[in-house]
Amino acid sequence: MGVTDSFHDLDAYIALPRLGGLSLAPDGTRLVTSMSTPNEKSTKYVSALWELDSTGRTPARRLTRSEQGESGGVFTASGDLLFLRATSTEDDASMALWLLPAGGGDARQLASRGGSVGGVVAARTSPTFVVSSDVLGGSEDVDARIRAQRKDTKVSAILHSGYPVRYWDHDLGPATPHLFTGASDGDDADLDDVTTLAGGALREAEYDLAHDGSFVVSTWSVGGPLASLRSTLVRVDIGTGARTVLVDDPDADVFAPAISPDSRRVAYLRESVSSPDVAPRTTLHVLDVATGVSVRWASELDRWPTSVVWLQDSSAVAVTVDDNGRGRILLVDDTSTSPVTSDDFVYTNVIAGANGVLYAMRASYAAPPHPVRIDTASTEVAALQAPCELPEIPGVLVEVSTQAEDGTTVRAWLARPAEGPSPLLLWVHGGPLSSWNSWSWRWNPWLMVAAGYAVLLPDPALSTGYGQDFVQRGWGRWGKEPYTDLMAITDAAELLPEVDATRTAAMGGSFGGYMANWIAGHTDRFSAIVTHASLWALDQFGPTTDSAWYWAREMTPEMAFDNSPHLFVSNIVTPMLVIHGDRDYRVPIGEGVRLWYELLSESGLPADDFGKTDHRFLLFPNENHWVLTPQHAKVWYQVVLAFLSEHVLGEDAVMPEVLGG
Repeated sequence: MGVTDSFHDLDAYIALPRLGGLSLAPDGTRLVTSMSTPNEKSTKYVSALWELDSTGRTPARRLTRSEQGESGGVFTASGDLLFLRATSTEDDASMALWLLPAGGGDARQLASRGGSVGGVVAARTSPTFVVSSDVLGGSEDVDARIRAQRKDTKVSAILHSGYPVRYWDHDLGPATPHLFTGASDGDDADLDDVTTLAGGALREAEYDLAHDGSFVVSTWSVGGPLASLRSTLVRVDIGTGARTVLVDDPDADVFAPAISPDSRRVAYLRESVSSPDVAPRTTLHVLDVATGVSVRWASELDRWPTSVVWLQDSSAVAVTVDDNGRGRILLVDDTSTSPVTSDDFVYTNVIAGANGVLYAMRASYAAPPHPVRIDTASTEVAALQAPCELPEIPGVLVEVSTQAEDGTTVRAWLARPAEGPSPLLLWVHGGPLSSWNSWSWRWNPWLMVAAGYAVLLPDPALSTGYGQDFVQRGWGRWGKEPYTDLMAITDAAELLPEVDATRTAAMGGSFGGYMANWIAGHTDRFSAIVTHASLWALDQFGPTTDSAWYWAREMTPEMAFDNSPHLFVSNIVTPMLVIHGDRDYRVPIGEGVRLWYELLSESGLPADDFGKTDHRFLLFPNENHWVLTPQHAKVWYQVVLAFLSEHVLGEDAVMPEVLGG
């Protein structure tokens, strides 16, 4: 089956390999990435590490082949490769740290802990490395005893004394993450805890290790009023474990620390604490380690930085930003900002090589992530030889733009079949502080294009990449400008000759699901609506989501009342497909269950006397916010396409047999 056919067959699509991550050897000659493919039964993805030639001259070479899979490849100062491998093939297996020698030979396990290890970072000029691992009860002996007791007695209870208690799709506690250090130049690495008093401060921490391995800079969460959390930056001395607060800004969260190669400065990102009336703003800052003074860089930039990495000579940083439906790389120093890329791609996993060369993963809606080499002097971008080919998309990608009611330009990508006119599918992105600007294996419009739909991917108010004012337009006004922007761009798309305006549908996930629910209660222009992991009753959602304090900054009782879709359920006359994962803690399952009940009991399209309805509810008891396992993703697309076929195309809905209905 050819690469184009992969989007017409869900099994073939699931089988497509997916690249992720990038690491550069100290000598600059080798890169490592991971490639994920389904296991033999296509029930989960397993990743392997591949070596890339940094010059792009020679083909990629596979490095690991275990049944468990490998991830997190990081080079040591001597060129050895550190990586993570599961201790068994079980889904809940812990991860151990392994080492593959630079000179060849077999990989060996270097370090492990009962609480698993992850987040490995290696020094560039010493054998020191840092990993994160969860700790129960403090000492190693106590940790092991408690783990064994909980396992043997099947106790899963967690006693909390603070907030939060959950994150995305997993419970927090009773163990708490600590940072451990070790050395990679021996047969085995003893792991030393350098953050013994961390408590919950290192949950979901981001950290960087100095090139000489002498200290680490990490985010450190501190509690605030009304069960809030705020992120600070701390320096932890590797030799003594001494902790020093570097940045503690009461008006912001600070994150993404990057230590300069000369260890004199720390670059980081700052997100201002929002209020009900003022949206957050993300900016780039640089701390002088000796003086403790932070300075904002690129102050003229009206785009939010999303990542930062130092050049090897410590003279400047490479920064990624969302920009007008793309993702640029900029070079920033203390006096200037200059663009490096200007194409239609988004760049991630940026790494600085020698002589102003950058390496990155590049993607767009025309191509999934693939490795590239970037010359910052000439701005030339060259693709490297990857371990897999890029699939050929089954259609064309164009841009659509229009003017909103207030005169603001609103734009979108339109992925459509080469021939039309085609039924239109409005697909609203999540976030809401996000953008439809890059490839997603999970939310892929080309599967819908292969089924004959033109897929509209708009960036309404609240989207990133259009400046602070564009975000502010929708702040606290979810049902206002974001909604009217979506309707305006849909109007523009329906005027295109390639679009059949008589057959339309809308769908979205997370905040996009919220918008799908809001659309359902405010217009009957669409023939069907699909809502995934969606916010339904904002007064219920706010206190029950995993990060309630964050949403409370914007979602006042007044805002919730003015913008909650559930208050308009009686207006809904469009058939809706509700989808939710029971392990979704960001948008708890109660949102989906309440939406389903109120659709059947209060909407303008209720169930009949026999309980039958045109609405449908697809529940995944073991999935989270995204629905990630291959076969469940397949079922997701099968049900969505069947539901749209029935209500948009007027065809019979053929549901997957595995559902038994």
